[in-house]
Amino acid sequence: MATPTVAIPATHRIVPDSLPQVLKLTRYQLREYLRSRRFLALLGIVVTIGVILSAVVGHFRGVLVSDNLSFYGNFWGSGVYLVIVLSAVFFGGDAIAGEFQNKTGYFLMGLPIRRSTVYVAKFIAAFLASTAMVLLFLVILVGNGAFYFGGGLFPWQLALSLVLAIAYLAAVLGATFLFSSLFKTSAYGFVLTAILFLFGFSILESLVSGLIKIEPWMVISYAQSTIGGVFFSTTNWGFHGTISAGVFGNTMYTAGIGEGIVIMVAYFLVTALLGLFLFEREEFS
Repeated sequence: MATPTVAIPATHRIVPDSLPQVLKLTRYQLREYLRSRRFLALLGIVVTIGVILSAVVGHFRGVLVSDNLSFYGNFWGSGVYLVIVLSAVFFGGDAIAGEFQNKTGYFLMGLPIRRSTVYVAKFIAAFLASTAMVLLFLVILVGNGAFYFGGGLFPWQLALSLVLAIAYLAAVLGATFLFSSLFKTSAYGFVLTAILFLFGFSILESLVSGLIKIEPWMVISYAQSTIGGVFFSTTNWGFHGTISAGVFGNTMYTAGIGEGIVIMVAYFLVTALLGLFLFEREEFS
């Protein structure tokens, strides 16, 4: 006599929880990053940037920088921006597009895993790998600062600037994941992120402030100036940019720290959620 089959209601089926899956996928993706050639390549680039800056500081110290505030304001404020953009390009440019291009997403989606779980895990892994590069660059500069200005003279602004840099990194990665979700070819995500954050947004910011004569709060690069600005101004904490006249009489704005944080958080939420929305609706074939 055959044993009767009992149907198990959908509500009682065992489905893996999202949080353990996120942690497992994050570890897997982070391990893939650490073993990849791109990680070694970016590691070499960051070390090279640090060595070049160390040589410049050692040769021109006293001319370019006179104290620890100007040192960190000039070299950390500008150098970490390049590290952030390169990290986002290397680790986030193909995070989603690669699933379509390499056909790996077709097999991954066959497993009992939510797309949101995959998206969040990939974002966290890219964020951690990029943060490691930012911290490596910081260690190089702190070593220079300790050598030239003494180990006990680290300014408190450096900690605040690091927090702003990490927040800006999250915003840049959010935009990178959005671009990666828009295309099914990794090259588009790489190129679009690099062009926009290295040149495009800066040009747009200049056009908005110079031609339209309004504060470019809608451009993400406007918030980037706060990372280095905290070393030169302890009063610009508000939500309205300071205005000054440029060399040719053009209007120039400087974002307040509070304003910069709001812009970064807004960009991160909007772009990351929009990227997830697009990823949820893409068809694998």
